[in-house]
Amino acid sequence: MAIKVGDKIDQYNSILWTATPEVDGVCSMAKKVESNDLFLNKKVVVFAIPGAYTPTCTAEHLPSYLKLHKEIRAKGVDAIYCISTNDPFVMLAFEDIHNTKAQGVTMLSDGNFEFTKKIGAQMDGSGMGLGTQRTVRYALVIDNGIVTVAEIENGAAYEKSSAEDILKKL
Repeated sequence: MAIKVGDKIDQYNSILWTATPEVDGVCSMAKKVESNDLFLNKKVVVFAIPGAYTPTCTAEHLPSYLKLHKEIRAKGVDAIYCISTNDPFVMLAFEDIHNTKAQGVTMLSDGNFEFTKKIGAQMDGSGMGLGTQRTVRYALVIDNGIVTVAEIENGAAYEKSSAEDILKKL
């Protein structure tokens, strides 16, 4: 069953990943972070993309949040997170190429498919060449640990999880 409005986010606690930029001449390192550490005791927007560098994710979904991050933050949102089931190093490269940190969006990897599966937002992307374990597009607003908005797309659809859609609901 998919996550829904009224759910307590702590029941979906999962390990997500970030990657740190190159340290002391060594390749970047993956870092574990618990979703509860990111999503509890604040107001956050979490949106998911099926894959970094895929056409809709790159040309429409992510740019909608980069364009409207200030307006979203002005509604009392403390953080904006983008999740994909890509590995943390792909997400770091995607972050770098789009300069997301400077624009108020933090990239997170759910490379082990843990959070995506727990919230019921998984899809089989093999028909699109994306592999069997991908996230659908979605957008959540989590306020002090409670899901107040849950817009879960059907498969790879992009109809209700844009920043414009979420901004109207904040």
